[in-house]
Amino acid sequence: MSSERIHMSKPDVGALEEQYVVAALRSGWIAPLGPDVDAFEAEIKDRIGVDHAVALASGTAALHLGLLALGVGKGDVVVTSTMTFAATANAIVYTGATPYFVDSDPMTGNMDPELLDLALGELQRAGTPAAAVVPVDLLGKAADYSRIGPICEAHAVPLFCDAAESLGACHAGRPAGSFGRASVFSFNGNKIMTTSGGGMFVTDDEKLARHVRYLSTQARQPVVHYEHTDIGYNYRMSNLLAALGRAQLSRLGEMIGQRREWRSRYRELFSAVPGIDIFGGADDEEDNCWLSSIVVDPDRSPVTALQLQQMLNDENIESRPLWKPMHLQPVFADAPRLENGTSQSLFENGLTLPSGSAMSSEEFERVLDAVDRSLSGAARP
Repeated sequence: MSSERIHMSKPDVGALEEQYVVAALRSGWIAPLGPDVDAFEAEIKDRIGVDHAVALASGTAALHLGLLALGVGKGDVVVTSTMTFAATANAIVYTGATPYFVDSDPMTGNMDPELLDLALGELQRAGTPAAAVVPVDLLGKAADYSRIGPICEAHAVPLFCDAAESLGACHAGRPAGSFGRASVFSFNGNKIMTTSGGGMFVTDDEKLARHVRYLSTQARQPVVHYEHTDIGYNYRMSNLLAALGRAQLSRLGEMIGQRREWRSRYRELFSAVPGIDIFGGADDEEDNCWLSSIVVDPDRSPVTALQLQQMLNDENIESRPLWKPMHLQPVFADAPRLENGTSQSLFENGLTLPSGSAMSSEEFERVLDAVDRSLSGAARP
């Protein structure tokens, strides 16, 4: 086994990030908030083309506060994608609401608009209309907001976009994060860019942004002493992490470009392999290519997804199945859902491969070589 493990998406940081963080340290702004937080918010909102941005401790915090600002609370139902990381569903539960899971489009894994329409109609007829819809932009491909937006409008339900994975992506020429009432981004360590931990709430709605900002600083009233009339949260991003984020944001185009190159090389490799397709469809033009995944047809491919994962692990190369759908998670076994088996099939037959912009050309060649040897040497029963 090779000594150095190749990870799927390790942080891509270097001299510029060090320069920004050291400058923040030397400025004396060590405590939460400060000039780098203000600048990071301004730079994000300008890049996305929205009026307001609030830097927070995580993407999960942004989801939680955004839902609260939209008025979601105990007894409500929030419709969301079943194929997502648990944070999306957890944030809904934090408010006291119940997540209602909608299955996936088979090509992209994103929320199926037709099923969404059916789910919203079903909830209205049951007398429990959805309080919000939270689609997830899966692995850097924006959801089909051209269809989802009008559906939400027709049902009079606010659209709140989980763009945690899609910073730098677009849909129909518009940046991810600019759709609906509001959106959130994540800057976790493995994301397209990182602040170590962190997130951002973005919106054109001044009232929503102001309420999120208020709740994120313990809901402190604007008086000299500590006065509180609401329950608040310690959810603000620190000045040091914002400095890191500013450096990363300045390099975002470069990092997306590197991930696009890996995606293109994977397409080239798998184009000659029967039964294996790049997840997300043939068009990467508006994606940020955060993670590159494949979907394996076990009846046609020389290997199953699980076999390939095991072979890569033997070569000390990290890979991972696609998200396990939330409706299959034990903690959400009793949650309402509208599912058709698509997300379960993608989970069982999908595999995410090393995709990070910090991966060297030599490491990527090692991945390609390991995949090629696994495919050519596999003996299917």
